[in-house]
Amino acid sequence: MTKFTTRDGLELNYRVWEGEGVPVVLQHGVVADTNANWMSTGVVGALQAAGRTVVSLDARGHGRSAKPHDPARYSWELMAEDVRALYDELGFDRVVQVGYSMGAIISLLVAAADERVERLVIGGVGSGVLDCGGVDRRVVELTDLQKAMSEDNEGAPSTAMMFRILADAVHADRQAIQAVATGLDARPISGLAEVTVPTLVLAGDNDPFAAEPERLADALPDGTLTVVPGDHLMAVIAPDFHSALVDFVK
Repeated sequence: MTKFTTRDGLELNYRVWEGEGVPVVLQHGVVADTNANWMSTGVVGALQAAGRTVVSLDARGHGRSAKPHDPARYSWELMAEDVRALYDELGFDRVVQVGYSMGAIISLLVAAADERVERLVIGGVGSGVLDCGGVDRRVVELTDLQKAMSEDNEGAPSTAMMFRILADAVHADRQAIQAVATGLDARPISGLAEVTVPTLVLAGDNDPFAAEPERLADALPDGTLTVVPGDHLMAVIAPDFHSALVDFVK
């Protein structure tokens, strides 16, 4: 595990597994971290077994990275910039970018702006990217996620409370996650025309956050879709998720 310092002075944690080929860079979802989203689910192991170099970043506010409680330290643009700064830190000139849920939105922004991304995989998202400009607010509002992370979470809907349960399970800093949910309360994606690289949409068949994934895949200039078993938390564990990911990044 290694750290680097962002332009605005935060220390972010990342981990590298050495292998061959174009590095595969992983960005996790909200509340989760490298271990919860990628290691414990078997994703890192599957990529290692294929011989790939793998890099995973703990986003600001998550995992072993800095966790300021000021919402101003969080925005979609800052988090996308963090990923690009990691490319700089490691001297990458070509990458395969992979993101899940929150990390999928970040990865779309990175791929739209950075020519070093040559392939893209986004999971845990669907038509909400098109209809809501990012997070699918038809499933959960970020204000509900803020409420779920508070000491008094009375009234938080069950979908948001799923993330509270995950936060407690991974020992997340709930005040930092509240700040993340406040800072990210924006619609960062207005179109996908600039995401021209080959892109795989990976969606769980019972994932409300990945509703109508075929619409998202069709809206991408070079998008394809694979649907795997599972809901938002379990799809990433599915062997079909691992095999589709490994096959696409080869």
